[in-house]
This record gives sequence, C-alpha cells and structure tokens, in this order.
Amino acid sequence: MKTSELLIDAHSRIKEVVHAVAAGLDDKMLATRPGPSANSIAWLVWHLTRVQDDHLADAGGYEQVYTADGWHEQLGLPLDAADTGYAHTPDQVELVKLNADQLVGYYDAVHARTVGFLRLMSDDDLDRIVDRRWDPPVTLGVRLVSVIDDCAQHAGQAAYVKGLLS
Repeated sequence: MKTSELLIDAHSRIKEVVHAVAAGLDDKMLATRPGPSANSIAWLVWHLTRVQDDHLADAGGYEQVYTADGWHEQLGLPLDAADTGYAHTPDQVELVKLNADQLVGYYDAVHARTVGFLRLMSDDDLDRIVDRRWDPPVTLGVRLVSVIDDCAQHAGQAAYVKGLLS
C-alpha cells in the first residue's frame, strides 16, 4: 500500500462517519446543542469540513472548495468565507444551521478534492514544509496526519451528539 492510499483510506473512514451522522436527521436535530456551550452536529460537521478544506488547500496550493466552488454562497452562513470555526463562541456556533444535504454535499466536494490531491502526492512530498509559523516547521506529512486526527475527533463528537439526541 502506498502512503497516499493509506491517507485516502483514513479520509474515507471519516466520510463514512459524516454520512452516518447526517443520515435521518432533520434540521432541528442537526442544530440542537446538548448544552449551552456544546457544539451542534451541524457545526461539528461544517467545522471539520472547513478545517480539511482550508488546511489541504493551503498545503496543496489550490483554492478552497468553499470559495472556488461557491459553497460559501450556497450554504449562506453569516460568517466570513475565511472562517473555519476555530475558537467559535457559543453564539457563533448557534449561527451554523444547515441541513443534511448541505453538510454532506459540502463534505463530499471537499473529500473529492482531498482524494484528488492525495492521489498526486508522492512519499517524497511528505517532507515538504507547508507552514513555517511553527517550531519546528510543519511538513506536509505532519499536516495531513493533523487534519485526519482533527476531523476524526469531530466526526466522533458528532456521532456522540447524535446518540445523545436519539
């Protein structure tokens, strides 16, 4: 197995969770927060998708799906196009109200772009520095693992919230 195939498999597992979480939920359930400072399923899925889109577009040198393919406008959220949800307050979390088709549609578009990027990647690319703001600087390999970790955690949180609400 090539490294790119392993990374695609990891992202495909996150995709399975996203689809399972969104399945059968109406808009109200997706927007429900189990506590005043908790995140909703809609916010969690939107956020994990934004992080993947933002971080991989930056590492890959391409425009984010969110802006390139018009998802920012399609979703119609009252948030800046650069917003990924990082450090959102409860009031900002409350703004993310999306239906299952919107969440899965945006996620699938980002997943497809991710898979395309990973298919073109070679193992030698993993050592390329993609972010010098950190010490040590972040390599593509570290960034890819970080994104998978973050997205898997948020997908698991969304699945847990769904379980609480069911």
